[in-house]
Amino acid sequence: MKPKVSALLFITALFLMPAMASADPYADTIKMFKNAGESAAFFDKSYAYLVFPNIGKGGLGVGAAHGSGRAYEQGKYVGDVKMNQVSIGLQAGGQAFSQIVFFEDKHAFEDFTRGEFEFDATVQAVAITSSATASAGSTGTSAGAAGGKNDAATAGQYRKGLAVFTVAKGGLMYQAAVAGQKFKFKKKK
Repeated sequence: MKPKVSALLFITALFLMPAMASADPYADTIKMFKNAGESAAFFDKSYAYLVFPNIGKGGLGVGAAHGSGRAYEQGKYVGDVKMNQVSIGLQAGGQAFSQIVFFEDKHAFEDFTRGEFEFDATVQAVAITSSATASAGSTGTSAGAAGGKNDAATAGQYRKGLAVFTVAKGGLMYQAAVAGQKFKFKKKK
């Protein structure tokens, strides 16, 4: 099964190539989320946030996703983050997306920075896309509605001190699977 997952991740990486051409993908991603509906308000009311410009996901029965990002505390870059995900269930295809994770307060962010951190099934993501969506996805249940990634009208809220938003970048993925995201934080030197 490993070769199938590797092949799907390679195909997903092809979707990421155009997005990698940006001079500063972190600034571009932050700007996109600041212009995308309700996610914009979270920049003012959160203590910290994680930015993942490109996450690649692929699967055929068993799936995987990976992305590299940055952590920002009080708007300042404080470290690097790696995200990995494994999923099991009915799924096929590949997809690329951007993700931002907001931390409601200092306590929630400190829990994250103590080491490895994992979302459980109750954390939800709001999907900011060009049409209404509702699905079981990478971080649990996803839902949202929008006119486009830069003028989305979304509804998000904190759950267990976290709020998660995603924007699909490309690909096609059918998924009814159980998945959890695992994060690893490395403080900036």
